[in-house]
Amino acid sequence: MPDFTPENHSLVAQKLTPEIYAALKEIKTPHDFTLDQAINSALLNPDSAIGIYAGDEASYTLFSPIFEPIIEAYHGVKADQGHPSDLDITHLDLTPLSDTSPIMSTRIRVGRNLKGFALGAATTKKERLQIETVIKTALLQLTGELQGDYYPLDGMSTEVQQQLIQDHFLFKKGDRFLEAAGLNRDWPSGRGIFHNHNKSFLVWVNEEDELRIISMQEGGDIKAVFKRLVEALETLQEALEFAYSNRLGYIASCPTNLGTSMRASVHIELPKLAQKRTLMQEICEQHHLQIRGIHGEHSDEGGLVFDISNKRRLGISEVRCVQDLIDGVAALIAAEAKA
Repeated sequence: MPDFTPENHSLVAQKLTPEIYAALKEIKTPHDFTLDQAINSALLNPDSAIGIYAGDEASYTLFSPIFEPIIEAYHGVKADQGHPSDLDITHLDLTPLSDTSPIMSTRIRVGRNLKGFALGAATTKKERLQIETVIKTALLQLTGELQGDYYPLDGMSTEVQQQLIQDHFLFKKGDRFLEAAGLNRDWPSGRGIFHNHNKSFLVWVNEEDELRIISMQEGGDIKAVFKRLVEALETLQEALEFAYSNRLGYIASCPTNLGTSMRASVHIELPKLAQKRTLMQEICEQHHLQIRGIHGEHSDEGGLVFDISNKRRLGISEVRCVQDLIDGVAALIAAEAKA
């Protein structure tokens, strides 16, 4: 049984018992992934909130005695209750969000992984390059507004690198949590970025998940951002088969991204609520939202501009995720006006 330090309050440390560990420690998935590899991030990072990553789709089944209680604790739903899907933008109710002026930008992303391949924590270098080729081929077939170019990280020119940094598109080698999970292996081989000519659609290839598909633009037109994402997904699914489970939704490396694997977010300026963090947190909790710093996960949320996003992903549809954001941001804007 791993020896978790007293300050380790990760869900792994909370849910992994000696009995569960003994039952699972000798098991290997079809991609030779083990429980010790799955929980290594929690062991090396006592401040992990979750601390576990899957190496393939089978991880969620073979290691279900530890994954399922973690999934239930994070998502608030049982892993076996089934997962709905709804990508119909006409089902969105935009009425609550009459004022979008405080919203600086909108971004909706989903994670996807290819069926039949290992996930990043267990992928070999050869397999990762194969995954990159398959995805690149599909991306370069996109047309219309989604048409664009692919830029591999390996061998990237200084000029392209500087432009992608300037556009805030370039993703870096994963943090220490991903490093401990094995998701940084062979960096930067097999990784790359695709973006359309309008720079409103972006795909990260082989970062934490094999695809991070992102729709974004300045301002608060959430419907337009969602519509672009849906069009991209429908087109890509004609060429790519994504790993999906009727129980868990879209399969992801981290169990927090199961279900819709969607993160719908805005950057919003809230100078008055910045002085009333308790009130802001209460509103976000009521609408199933989370607050982050504008530089991404684990960044400081100090300042007057906040990254607000949906927290629920499993057991609810994509439309419901976006509706949570719409309703919650509307409540935050109303509270800001009264503060």
